[in-house]
Amino acid sequence: MYFLPNNLLQFTILLCFLMAIGQPESKAQQINQTINSNWLFFKGDTAGREKVEWERISLPHSFNTHDVMDDEPGYYRGKTWYKKTVHIPGSWSQKVVYLHFEGANQVATVFLNGKKASQHTGGYNGFNVCLNDHLQLVPGGTTISLAVQVDNSFDPNIPTLTADFTFFGGIYRDVMLNVYEKVHFRADDRAARSLYLSTPTVSAGSAKVMIRGEVANVNTGGSAVTVTHTLLDRNGRQVARKEQALKLKVGNTPISCEFASIPAPHLWTPEDPYLYRVVSTIRNNKTKEVLDELTHPLGFRWYQFTADKGFFLNSKPYKLWGASRHQDNMLMGNALSDALHVKDLRLLKEMGANFLRVAHYPQDPAILEACDRLGVLASVEVPIVNTITESEAFYHNSKEMQVEMVRQNFNHPSVIMWTYMNEVLLKAPFKGLPKRQEIYYKNVVNLARSIDSLLHKEDPYRYTMLVFSSNYDLFKRIGLLQVPQVVGWNLYNGWYTAGIEKFGEHIDRHHKEFPQTPILITEYGADGDPRIRSLSPERFDKSLEYETYFHKEYIKAISSRAYVSGGIAWNLADFNSETREEAMPHINNKGLLDIDRQPKDVYHLYQSFLLKKPFLSIGSRSWTLRSGIAESEEKLSCRQQVEIYTNQQSDVTLNLNGRTLGSVTPKEGVAAFEVPFSAGVNHLEAAVQASGNTIKDVADINFLLLPSVLKSAALPFSEINVSLGDNRYFIDDKSHQVWIPEKEYKVGSWGYVGGEVYRIPNSTRHPYGSDKNILGTDYDPIYETQRAGIKEFRFDVPDGRYDLTLHFAELISDTKREALVYNLDNKEVTAQKRAERTFDVLVNNVKMIDQLGSNNYLIPETAYSTRLFVDVKDGKGIRLQFVPLKGDAILNGIQLRKIY
Repeated sequence: MYFLPNNLLQFTILLCFLMAIGQPESKAQQINQTINSNWLFFKGDTAGREKVEWERISLPHSFNTHDVMDDEPGYYRGKTWYKKTVHIPGSWSQKVVYLHFEGANQVATVFLNGKKASQHTGGYNGFNVCLNDHLQLVPGGTTISLAVQVDNSFDPNIPTLTADFTFFGGIYRDVMLNVYEKVHFRADDRAARSLYLSTPTVSAGSAKVMIRGEVANVNTGGSAVTVTHTLLDRNGRQVARKEQALKLKVGNTPISCEFASIPAPHLWTPEDPYLYRVVSTIRNNKTKEVLDELTHPLGFRWYQFTADKGFFLNSKPYKLWGASRHQDNMLMGNALSDALHVKDLRLLKEMGANFLRVAHYPQDPAILEACDRLGVLASVEVPIVNTITESEAFYHNSKEMQVEMVRQNFNHPSVIMWTYMNEVLLKAPFKGLPKRQEIYYKNVVNLARSIDSLLHKEDPYRYTMLVFSSNYDLFKRIGLLQVPQVVGWNLYNGWYTAGIEKFGEHIDRHHKEFPQTPILITEYGADGDPRIRSLSPERFDKSLEYETYFHKEYIKAISSRAYVSGGIAWNLADFNSETREEAMPHINNKGLLDIDRQPKDVYHLYQSFLLKKPFLSIGSRSWTLRSGIAESEEKLSCRQQVEIYTNQQSDVTLNLNGRTLGSVTPKEGVAAFEVPFSAGVNHLEAAVQASGNTIKDVADINFLLLPSVLKSAALPFSEINVSLGDNRYFIDDKSHQVWIPEKEYKVGSWGYVGGEVYRIPNSTRHPYGSDKNILGTDYDPIYETQRAGIKEFRFDVPDGRYDLTLHFAELISDTKREALVYNLDNKEVTAQKRAERTFDVLVNNVKMIDQLGSNNYLIPETAYSTRLFVDVKDGKGIRLQFVPLKGDAILNGIQLRKIY
């Protein structure tokens, strides 16, 4: 009893103390939340429909995920509807509430409770809708019917008009509710928060920071506030602090602040992406309540593009190496999670790259956030591609997109350039009307100058770049080369045009004639279909081997020229382009990764060239299923080349199944070995010494060895798959089959007799076969090549029962197609005369296919196959005879499997 009063006092003091420390600093509630769940979607226009069947979906969402991959030309471009119910709690009734869309392609019209509230044009920038402007938010809570019409129809007044990528429709990024106090940093500056950070002067000794923006005061009287900006280092320590007292009126009040001298800043580089933070607050002077708070990253760096020595970062010469990126994934369109976006940046960084060209449009906010954090320099561009429309509406939309892009992405230290007009004269109109075309050229140049000037006004601290295709003389003549600060060249010598050496000639000429203009190689690449391999690669065969060769040559050419600021490969990953046909229809295969983000050989080549830490990789490690013919009846192995990539200079050793194949000194990061593969699993182990340590890489290759003599007892025949008319290997992992190149018949073995490789008429681009989408098959590379005029095909197999499959496709049709714009040396495609052919196929003198031809199964550009069963007796093997009745006989592929 005696101690109770004191204990009670102590308890009361302790309780008050705990209550005090439990109370947070007075701070307004700022809310940013996604509303991606539980939407309803309808593909089409609801006008005039009595009944609409809605599909339940979640965002991000695209309505073109599958129709871009089917065999029907085109994909849905039209009106769609999204709707959901949005609940606004009563606690928000005295706040400002915005709907924020990160991206919807391409025209989005927003309806609130059935009334049109807003419309946004352009599919790649964010936009806002202020709910307070259209609705009364009440203390009891507000329920809103939200509907969004999204239309990705072609519109001549909206960039992009044409391009080698797919314009996926949908609300394909996040939709958010952003909630602010009525006094806040302005949130409707082209959907950007109006607070912009610049570092106009930076050196190793000191740096200057400038901050500008606006404070919004919505529907209130005068208000006295203090705006505070605090610069914090990576560990949260305060580096600088500034306050600005304001007397607010209704509307937007400009603010500015300057940190005049930050001593010895920790510099941001790709190797050390050190980020400071600027925390900006608005505090009510009377209540001391924090009304709004924003945090932005800040990186201290300075850089320069020079015309003679290339790019400099923090006064050090710095070659830019990286890739461009499209944002789609297979069967997802552009509707990706942030994690998938960031995954791409991690793969780029793990390749050793230091640059990302965000092409050809602004992408998800997660991309530049990752660039800042991971240390990847970047350029961002608007989607003016191939051509323009000469209309005020087009000019307005182009400039509006530019302003949105800059303001929404301004505060990213990774961004060093704003870019516009990719290959804008690639598809110039008014062919045959030279005077009218000259007017068009002048309008293009005027628009370029207008955009360039606008960019400098919006951001005087970053460079501008215009990206050109290969028509140097035209760009020079009309004066377009002289407009931007940096010229970007998209060059494909050795791919779309012959002569890989002409790449160096092109850029040397530009440097000679415009010695004051910095140059960046913004695109270069060659298709690499992950299913296609070649031991003798050639232009346009789509093999990973030619893709790798192409990049080796460009790396050498760019590296040897100090005046070239860098090389940006096209593309980081394979991407969808619905108009493409070729070996893998609707996919552009120029990625360093495939569309599922699996590395190709060329990705490992870049690792050997760019990575600083010791690196070693078996280059063709993804070619785990191989096939080939044994060297002889006695020598049951097949020699094929394997490249090892490394950044070390010491000899590389390679072991096969525990047996050494010797050592090779790497040349330009590559050590090549001839590997004698045997049947079954072949275990490869490569090793190199690096600073006293041994680094290794291993790969298991399953080799399907074919007998050189089909009646060999040492290696019995079981199966063979042959592609006619080409020199490629086609890998079918699902069926565990390898299609090998054709060869001429040799006694005791197999092969064709007579005929010739089919080539596209009047084409200087494709070495053989067709570049058309062959309908009714996923095996386009097999059906796109053929041997025309074939006389026989023979297999000198032992007696037994066999399953024989023949594959045909008529590659000549009378369908007229416009020359695809990216095939730079193709002229206008005219209709070919549809082939008229009929032929019989005899198997061991028995007619098994009677009058196959264009009047029955050989439908142009459509796969046709048939299985035959053959009993071989008396050691005669299998002899197929192709007997022409009208025109030439053809054969695209052949498979033979022994049943017993």
